[in-house]
Amino acid sequence: MHLPARFSALALAGALLLVPVEAAPALAAPAAPAAPATPAASAAAAATAAPARLASATSPALATSPTSATAPALVRAPRGVQAKGGALANAATGAVLWSRGMNTKLPMGSITKVMTAIVVLRAGNLHQRIVVPKGVVPYDRKYDASNAGLRPGDYLTAQELLEALLLPSGCDAAYALAKAYGPGWTAFIAKMNSTAQALGLTHTHFSNFDGLPWPTETSTYSTPRDLIALGRAAMGYPVLRSIVDQRTYRLAATPRHHAYVWRTTNMLLRDYPGTIGIKTGSTRAAGYCLLFEARKNGHALLGVVLHSSRNNDMASFADATKILDWGFRHD
Repeated sequence: MHLPARFSALALAGALLLVPVEAAPALAAPAAPAAPATPAASAAAAATAAPARLASATSPALATSPTSATAPALVRAPRGVQAKGGALANAATGAVLWSRGMNTKLPMGSITKVMTAIVVLRAGNLHQRIVVPKGVVPYDRKYDASNAGLRPGDYLTAQELLEALLLPSGCDAAYALAKAYGPGWTAFIAKMNSTAQALGLTHTHFSNFDGLPWPTETSTYSTPRDLIALGRAAMGYPVLRSIVDQRTYRLAATPRHHAYVWRTTNMLLRDYPGTIGIKTGSTRAAGYCLLFEARKNGHALLGVVLHSSRNNDMASFADATKILDWGFRHD
């Protein structure tokens, strides 16, 4: 495109900034009855306010102003990000710093287990002992699922099963928790979807409790906008925060259960200083995904990448690193 000489660089920048404004519809407010305040509810309230802040930050009046504090962050973006969808937000306020396909529905694999954990945490009674069902072994084999190596007949507390769920991404732990807290799969999945509605995740649906590709590869899905809100809600629970911040969890044998060692699948904890979570995800349709949070110099950023690659299991971590490096320079 050739512009007359009288067009300034500022005018061109203003024109570019005006393009995406119409592409970010406001997230519908959750239609849920009033309930006692919980960490998840408090985090969700802040999260659902993020779209309004984003809309004001991208309004024409601000975008065309050379003195706008938000203009530089909107002009620049992290380079080399491969993900089909993603977002980065201020973890404290929910203000979005960068996004791609913000409202595009995509499968997210085992990031689903973050909602599984929230349903359990909302129900409480984390010290109850739950027997590992016999069905976990054929279930894991059927789907070649990630698992925590749970032994049928072992009795583990709900909190120990959360460790098995979130660190090694145990589909066997998700199976056991869903059966106990539904009770039963159908009831538990219904609770996942009602909790999503309560949190304002209006473009999210769960068809199972672990993110595996059943009944179809895309029947469980979400959007970058909703997953930012989900991550903020989840990190409002101290128990969950303490779990996802670990690289390894060791459980000694007792008369009630075998010994276990569970290691995180989140390599960002190893490779990116300041990382404090949250959860990996992958299926053939979802590709490699990551919901993540990191802190630096008193600032916390929370982000998500969806389908960074179908084949490269390190691609989501590479994307997250680029996004966080960019974000800490611009937050």
